[in-house]
Amino acid sequence: MPARAEPFVAVVIPAYQAAATVAAVVAGARAAGPVYVVDDGSTDGTGDVGRGTGATVLRHPTNRGKGAALATGIAAALAGGADVIVTLDADGQHPPTQIPRLLAPIREGRADLVLGARERSGAMPLGRRLTNWMSARLATRIAGQGVTDAQTGLRAFTRAVVERVRPAGTRYDYETAFLLGACDAGFRIACVAIPTIYAGAESHFRPWADTWRVVRVFGRYARRIIAGAGAA
Repeated sequence: MPARAEPFVAVVIPAYQAAATVAAVVAGARAAGPVYVVDDGSTDGTGDVGRGTGATVLRHPTNRGKGAALATGIAAALAGGADVIVTLDADGQHPPTQIPRLLAPIREGRADLVLGARERSGAMPLGRRLTNWMSARLATRIAGQGVTDAQTGLRAFTRAVVERVRPAGTRYDYETAFLLGACDAGFRIACVAIPTIYAGAESHFRPWADTWRVVRVFGRYARRIIAGAGAA
């Protein structure tokens, strides 16, 4: 039997005001495949830095949100022929060295979407630990399969997932909607443990507005969450 061809992997990096960190992220990610940096209206030269490191840079003239940046980058990766897409943040919180481990369950035919699951340790701020734990519990009930980090931005997924799942939302709610949509469609989810890195990086997550957006996404699955809680 001939060996199965390796999937063509592309990497998508949404970036906003990330000139200080994006070069190292792109340099590490290029080992996996072509890199698309989506400069989401930055004013600090993020796009120029990404381009200088060898990435294809796509630019939003104004800040449209992380979800919109992901959608732009994913569309470009698909148009470029990607079979598998990896997403990671530009702020250095997701080590590109973890990408091969993230891809392994897909290459082995065990998963369609893989999450880089951070440990909820002291390295993660307390508020984020609590919301991370709660969102993981809710996602597990909705999915009927284990989800240990529903908020991670380090993910790998197949073309089939993207072609089936079309999430709404343009900010942090996009990632939640994408994950729950993939679960709802019956795709296989796997989680791979990755280091938890914060290192003082500025977060663009707005606690009240973005948390409310994410809560609204979970609210669409309220009946399933309640049914799952009753079965637990």
